[in-house]
Amino acid sequence: MEIRIGERLKRLRLANNLTQEELANRTDLTKGYISQLERDNTSPSLATLGDILEVLGMNLADFFKESPQEQTVFKGSNRKLLADSTDDARVELLIHASQRQEMEPVLVTLAPDAKTREDRQHPGEEFGFVLKGRVALRLGRQGYELEEGDCFYFSADRRHFVQNIGQIEAKILWIVTPPTF
Repeated sequence: MEIRIGERLKRLRLANNLTQEELANRTDLTKGYISQLERDNTSPSLATLGDILEVLGMNLADFFKESPQEQTVFKGSNRKLLADSTDDARVELLIHASQRQEMEPVLVTLAPDAKTREDRQHPGEEFGFVLKGRVALRLGRQGYELEEGDCFYFSADRRHFVQNIGQIEAKILWIVTPPTF
């Protein structure tokens, strides 16, 4: 297993919103040395790596701990149908709930005249892209009509639902953050 120390250090530095110069100043190293480390052109001593990690809020043990491989591809055959789905209104989780993600993408399929359950207000934001059909978005007291190719984006601080107002099945790619399903 190849450990790319420089690449991991750079990700940590960026996650801490530090420039190379700021990290160098806080560790009594030069900006050039930090740059060489991040490009894996040089290797730090354990003491130097420990000093850098301390500034970045991590210890040596956690830095070298093998992290589980993150799943990248999710097959259609592995989708999960939500329990409250019906033949007229189906909601499929596109990514397994066991993943630790900040967004939750779902595929909503609505028969003509079917609608999603009304969601109460909650923290977060929602985005939808109409893949097929015509739908009405109800957002609080406001209503919007969308058709294939249209999308919506809103703060989820109001009650909301979508209803199929067309004559054919409607499909919506819907993304919620933070996950609520």
